[in-house]
Order: sequence, then C-alpha cells, then structure tokens
Amino acid sequence: MIMGSHLIVYSRDAEADRVFFADVLGQPHVDAGGGWLIFKVPPAELAVHPSGGSTGQELYFMCDDLDATMDELSAKGVDFTVDVSEARWGRLTRFRLPGGAEVGMYEPHHPLAIDL
Repeated sequence: MIMGSHLIVYSRDAEADRVFFADVLGQPHVDAGGGWLIFKVPPAELAVHPSGGSTGQELYFMCDDLDATMDELSAKGVDFTVDVSEARWGRLTRFRLPGGAEVGMYEPHHPLAIDL
C-alpha cells in the first residue's frame, strides 16, 4: 500500500532553494548523496481541484497563525509576493523561493485531513 508521498519542486536554482528550505524554513532533511537533500515536510493533505484548462500541482504550507508566521519569515528575509487574502477556506499568501518559484501558505479554516 502507499506509505508516503514525495513532492518535487522544480527550480532554476536548486541549491539556493535547498539552502532556503534547510536554513530559513528549518525543514529537517537527509542527504541522499552528493548534497541532494530530501526534506521532511509537515503532515500533508491532498486536494483535487477541477480545471477547465491546464493541469499541474501547487505547494501550499499550512500554519496556525498566518500573521505570526509571516512576521517570523519576513525577519529572515522571505519575500511575500501577494497581500493576504481571505477565502471561505482560509487566509492565504504566497512567497518566493530563491530560485524564483512561488509557494503558497495559508491558515486553514476548513476541517483538516491531517487530524485523521
């Protein structure tokens, strides 16, 4: 049976993004060889959304207090790319990785599958 998930972030500067995940976000990791870091991520959920056009994946981190988390990350130089918005399902924003990709972050207001 399935025993886990493996997320992949494609980057124009993979080394800088690895340093960001390790040093700025403080994500524990293992070295799979040659400096190829694989990170432990917080408990995760998977949602499938309808698309009328292109398909793909997005990465969102969840937090208990969006304002406090943004303050903590801003103090470490993290660049938030959009203002906080309110949605039925939570408060959300996005930040930029050193390699240029954007990652979402939100404070959920919906029931959490990670609590199952």
